[in-house]
Amino acid sequence: MSVTLHTTHGDLKVEIFCETVPQTAENFLALCACGAYNDTPFHRFMPGFMIQGGDISLSPAATSPDSHILPFDDIPKGGTSINHPSALNQEIRIPALRHNARGVLSMASRPVKDRTAPGMQNASGPTVNGSQFFITFAPATHLDGESTVFGRVLNLTAQDEGGDVLGILEKANVKVDKKGRVVQPKDGQEIEGEWEALKLRSVTIHANPFAK
Repeated sequence: MSVTLHTTHGDLKVEIFCETVPQTAENFLALCACGAYNDTPFHRFMPGFMIQGGDISLSPAATSPDSHILPFDDIPKGGTSINHPSALNQEIRIPALRHNARGVLSMASRPVKDRTAPGMQNASGPTVNGSQFFITFAPATHLDGESTVFGRVLNLTAQDEGGDVLGILEKANVKVDKKGRVVQPKDGQEIEGEWEALKLRSVTIHANPFAK
């Protein structure tokens, strides 16, 4: 199945591996469906490596006192999965799913420091998944066995439908600190071609096998 990620720099058409990693896929699609990812920033940006987003704690809907996008109100800093307060464990499938190409969609895992903490309960390994994800700009095989691959970008060339949006994102004029964290312009600060916002506007789900 596929979704379209509507970004500030164009639409990324993405295939989701629902059959291979069903728990991870269901988590991602559920967060897409309830609007948790809408207007969230891409907060890490490293050209030649990857772009990372999906921190639902930064979603306008999540921070609104009148919004109930998820069945819990205590969205922790950094975001969480739909299993909260239980953990969303890794579904790493090697060698079937690897970070071996440009456009790989994978979960940004978090280390388990306290197995009684919300979002960590019932963790089965040293890391768990939440809501954050990243997309590779190039092969990153050192991440194989570390993060759960759950999709891939379909439009990677100028000839593809929608064009090479990942390439456009990689060339975005953004400000980053020494750790690759994006400094988003505030209202009135954005200057086209000099300092641009880097965000996920919304998501279109073309078919959801988990919908009830």
